[in-house]
Amino acid sequence: MCSWFSCMLLETISFCGGVKANAASGMAVHDDCMLKFLELKAKRTYRFIVYKIEEQQKQVVVEKLGEPGQSHDDFAASLPADECRYAIFDFDFVTAENCQKSKIFFIAWSPDTARVRSKMIYASSKDRFKRELDGIQVELQATDPTEMDLDIFKSRAN
Repeated sequence: MCSWFSCMLLETISFCGGVKANAASGMAVHDDCMLKFLELKAKRTYRFIVYKIEEQQKQVVVEKLGEPGQSHDDFAASLPADECRYAIFDFDFVTAENCQKSKIFFIAWSPDTARVRSKMIYASSKDRFKRELDGIQVELQATDPTEMDLDIFKSRAN
């Protein structure tokens, strides 16, 4: 439980050393998270971004960037088997009308084998972090690799 003053301070801090504070969970979001997302969205500089919560610093940071030519398989392989992550994936697909399209997916990766504490931290920070990334079109929750299958991305994109 925080004091009234410390709660108000958390809610009013907007930027401090390149970090935006999350009043709900106490988790901060590093500015680089938003900058890389904007580059993916506007310039298609990356195929995917993997974000990690640094528990010691209590902030979300960019862990990995996928080059534009990397595939869905490369993206799925970049997620650790036993640790939670947030991720953005720029999914290209062809519609039934044969039109080339792209959708930006937000993935909350929370494998069954991850630590309970880690799952709780990621779950409590997810909505606030997602709001920082304006332009997400589809959200996907995944707990094992079968929930990250390419066919699931295709069905959710349509």
